[in-house]
Amino acid sequence: MPDPRRLRVGLAQIAAVVLDRGATMNKVVARVEEAAREGCGLVVFGETVLPGYPAWIARTDGARFDAADQKALHAAYLRAAVQPEAGDLADLCACAARHRIAVMIGVAERAADRGGHSLYCSRVFITADGAIASTHRKLMPTYEERLSWSIGDGAGLVVHPVGPFRVGGLNCYENWMPLARVALQGQGEDLHVALWPGAERLTGEITRFLAREARSYVISISGLMRADDFPATFPHRERLQLKDGEVLFDGGSAVAGPDGDWVVPPVCGRETLIVVDLDHDRVLEERQNFDPAGHYARPDVLRLVVDRTRQSGVELSGESGPGRPVGDPLR
Repeated sequence: MPDPRRLRVGLAQIAAVVLDRGATMNKVVARVEEAAREGCGLVVFGETVLPGYPAWIARTDGARFDAADQKALHAAYLRAAVQPEAGDLADLCACAARHRIAVMIGVAERAADRGGHSLYCSRVFITADGAIASTHRKLMPTYEERLSWSIGDGAGLVVHPVGPFRVGGLNCYENWMPLARVALQGQGEDLHVALWPGAERLTGEITRFLAREARSYVISISGLMRADDFPATFPHRERLQLKDGEVLFDGGSAVAGPDGDWVVPPVCGRETLIVVDLDHDRVLEERQNFDPAGHYARPDVLRLVVDRTRQSGVELSGESGPGRPVGDPLR
């Protein structure tokens, strides 16, 4: 019988087939099935692994205004992006339910409730019943990412029970936002998942810092991106000036314990499933002398107010007309 105080987690460090949602989904499902065979109760994937991180922005002069190639790339990204309402995650949800395993995955989301023509860097949590329990849209895309992704909201700042843990997650540099972390810690988060596009320089320091700060387990899950991951059908592929064997992102997935020490140091350079067993008692032990949302908090002095409204610029009432109601699937 499994130990109720422990959780086995799979870190699926994979590369997307960039802008090919179907091919990438096949890789995702295969890793979920592998994690289930390994006895995992949770499997996690990197930032926007479906259908890929927009690395082309920095390599194609992406800030040029009204450029035809940037318009074509944006349109291709929209077509490949994930719309949960349209069933784009149905295969993954069915796989999670079939194997009784929870999934956290990063997607580029085409948001129907914001008109359907803008993209969000989103973190999706799927329960072991196969239900999409939350979609967190990255609060602030980083630097050139703002040329591709829109600004998110607080609706997805939630945690979910998985085994003995309460699991939350943030995307890339929003893990550096102290108040976003506090919002999750205040809900009892004791297993934090940080989703990254993939680089040890991103995960090597922050993973241990976050764990020590929160006295929680912290998983940094990264992806890889190599020249060969851009198919021949990728729009304006020649503009990327990719060299044979070039590596754009090299992984760096890692796990730190609630004392801030490495459980799994950064793993780089290969697609793999990293399997780790987490002991919830270690969280309880480390909270003895510091609990950031509990006995070491001072809510009489310092408090955080979080707006968890799903932001939308249009609210419709009454009968919908011949057009598409806000939030309906786009396909």
